[in-house]
Amino acid sequence: MKLIRCNQNPIIIPGKESWRKVVTFNPGVLYDDGKFYLYERAAGSLRPFRTFIGLHESTDGIHFKLVSEKPVFSSEMLGLPEGSVQDARVVKIENKYYMCFALQPYGFDCLPTGEGVPDYPTEKYPEWEKMPYPMITQSGIAVSFDRINFRPLCYTSSPNIDDRDHVLFPEKIRGKFALLRRPMEFVGEQYGTRKPGIWLSYSDELLTWKEPKLLAVAQNSWEGTKIGAAASPVRTSEGWLLLYHGVDDKSVYRVGAMLLDLVNPLKVIARTKHFIMEPETYYEKFGLVIPNVVFPTGNVIKDGILYIYYGCCDSNISLATVPVDELIDYILNEQ
Repeated sequence: MKLIRCNQNPIIIPGKESWRKVVTFNPGVLYDDGKFYLYERAAGSLRPFRTFIGLHESTDGIHFKLVSEKPVFSSEMLGLPEGSVQDARVVKIENKYYMCFALQPYGFDCLPTGEGVPDYPTEKYPEWEKMPYPMITQSGIAVSFDRINFRPLCYTSSPNIDDRDHVLFPEKIRGKFALLRRPMEFVGEQYGTRKPGIWLSYSDELLTWKEPKLLAVAQNSWEGTKIGAAASPVRTSEGWLLLYHGVDDKSVYRVGAMLLDLVNPLKVIARTKHFIMEPETYYEKFGLVIPNVVFPTGNVIKDGILYIYYGCCDSNISLATVPVDELIDYILNEQ
């Protein structure tokens, strides 16, 4: 399987506004009213490494312009002025726009090591003592009627566990909202898995969520010991198409894909044994923060083509495309 990287990658780089002058990465994406809307995660410094959600728009999916000089979502909106909001995944359901976000409530620094995952020291930020442990991540949902002005709606996980990679399905399933998540603490005999994996929860009204059920865990060597949903699932004739990420023991991020049943997404119809994308180009192997990362957090289908937007090394944003039918055929028939 070969995804086609845009020849103008990286298509979005940091700069201009003070809150995004250092890095931009891990975007959520919508295609709506004839335009692409991209919700970046961006930071203006490494110490502290505080991230915000900014909004760009495009008519062709390649050339984007910043819509607002200010972030469209930040931790201040949650009453946490020193925190970070991260990795927006945005869907439109009926007439509303829902943004899944991850939250780290207090400050931290980012000290790149050049050899893998950076150091994230929190010693200068004593408020972390309120939490079970530093850098724990809670997830939630914000809502908007116009794609720009978001307000917090609910938290989708407890503050006492590390639970991120939350993505909503873009439509209700059997009358219920459906959410994928990756709770790190859900391991052990009582959870039926020794590895953190992808779980599925349902809700009638988005405010309260049923107990999650395990959907998938790492199976292949390239996936390492944990996998998580990457971008929001997209509906296809063969099932829900879900991109997911795996991280191996050298902290290399790669991408796989699976098809889920349209009516019962706990049923995995097919899943790639091999990754469909890994770091190859210089902008995917080298960056300001972390090397060897392709992390697709946004995808949309337009004219039969899947547009995949992904963060590179927590430093910039790139685009890859593939005909949807080709990708589905590969997932179903991979040898």
